Amino acid sequence: MEETKSNITMGDLFRNRVIRTILLSTLFLQIGIWVRNYSILLFVIEQTNEDPVAVSLISVAEFAPIFLFSFIGGTFADRWRPRRTMIWCDFLSALSIFIVLLTLVFGGWKVIFFATLASSILSQFSQPSGMKLFKLHVKEELIQMGMSMYQTVFALFMILGPIIGTFVYQNYGINAAIAIMGIAFMLSAAILFMLPPDREIEENAVKTTLMEEMKAGFRYVWNSRALTLLGGCFAAAGLGLGLTQPLSVFLITERLGLPKEDLQWLMAAFGAGMILGGGLIMGLAKKTPPQILLAIGMSASALGFFVMGLSEQLWLTLTAQFISGLFMPCIHIGINTMILKNTEEAFIGRVNGILNPMFMGTMVITMSASGLLKKTFSLVTMYEASAFLFIVGVIILVPLFKQSIPLLKKSEEA
Repeated sequence: MEETKSNITMGDLFRNRVIRTILLSTLFLQIGIWVRNYSILLFVIEQTNEDPVAVSLISVAEFAPIFLFSFIGGTFADRWRPRRTMIWCDFLSALSIFIVLLTLVFGGWKVIFFATLASSILSQFSQPSGMKLFKLHVKEELIQMGMSMYQTVFALFMILGPIIGTFVYQNYGINAAIAIMGIAFMLSAAILFMLPPDREIEENAVKTTLMEEMKAGFRYVWNSRALTLLGGCFAAAGLGLGLTQPLSVFLITERLGLPKEDLQWLMAAFGAGMILGGGLIMGLAKKTPPQILLAIGMSASALGFFVMGLSEQLWLTLTAQFISGLFMPCIHIGINTMILKNTEEAFIGRVNGILNPMFMGTMVITMSASGLLKKTFSLVTMYEASAFLFIVGVIILVPLFKQSIPLLKKSEEA
């Protein structure tokens, strides 16, 4: 098995029809999402004269569906056919965008929030369906490398996305931006028709209620040692990330004594690290177990936060941020690969729907408290606490280090 994995090439990866199609679809989705995010942000700032409440509502529209619909969407994704679900979600996203465009033409700009809300809700149904297709149609030895390429696309748009979104809005305005969003989502839906047809659902399958399937999802995660430990790791990482997420501007102004506008260099260093890391880790992902890959990423983040908290030199802070970005793909690839290798196809959606809100929920808890905590504790203390929480996440993973590839499920009796 080891030998097979190490001999995998990029040609093997792109010969897989599902990986090829999902990557191309993701490319158009990312264009639509980033044009949406930045055009709507700039439009709302302009319309409300920089009202912070209106601006914050954009984030609410983007992240609230993760809490409210992630598990429900994951449960339905396990019930429905994945190819058809993804096509319908992209089509309905495009339709909602065009409805918003018509409303804008006839006045009433506040409906713009609906564009973010609708596509964010639909993504909670689409994303787990994409994971199911990986599980169904991608050979096990290609999964980790495929996830690595998938993550590289996201990393690339961390840099290009804000540039594209800002350029479209500033040069062509909100109407053109919304039209581009709709076209991007429609193209993504059209590309997904190239996926293999969904399997026929067995007529004699046992009928269960939505509530019974939800309960079964929680039991499945609870009875799987790997998934339970991964959930603990998620919670620790969410707490650590949320603690410092709103405070990065203070690294620039307080620790380095520079104007707040220099925050852009911190973001650029992280994005550049992610792009480079996505490419480098593709080679590493061929032969490294996903739990080790995740631990490497978590440890690098801990080191990055530790150094950033102590640093009083711009070059050192940028280097630490770059290193955090460089190893961030390890975290995303490790998590997704572990979920796929430890979860039966029938439970992929529900496992995603349980673990993702766990990360987001803990992150929001510490994000909400970080402003108050900063009044009590120093910025250095906050960053060192964040580093400590990431190390706690690594320690939680330690029992999985001895497992072989692929990770064996511990919940056969579930």
